[in-house]
Amino acid sequence: MIPIHELLARIRWDSEFGRARFEIAYFDRRKKALVRLPFERIRMPEEHRFAFEALEGDGSVHSVPYHRVREVWRDGALVWSRKR
Repeated sequence: MIPIHELLARIRWDSEFGRARFEIAYFDRRKKALVRLPFERIRMPEEHRFAFEALEGDGSVHSVPYHRVREVWRDGALVWSRKR
């Protein structure tokens, strides 16, 4: 299985592959549930090597470590899943 940071880099930099609609599902510790977030609502600052920033609907931003990413969806189909 491809590491999540490599898949996210491919989505960002491979224009053909990244043309699709992606959603990232991560485990939210406060909600104790998976949260699906459109790829357009994440930022990957270079100074964060092990996390991305999630832009919430209310305008808040928080950091999500890559190890909490559980699934990646491409055009509604599951393309990546972390073993639990």
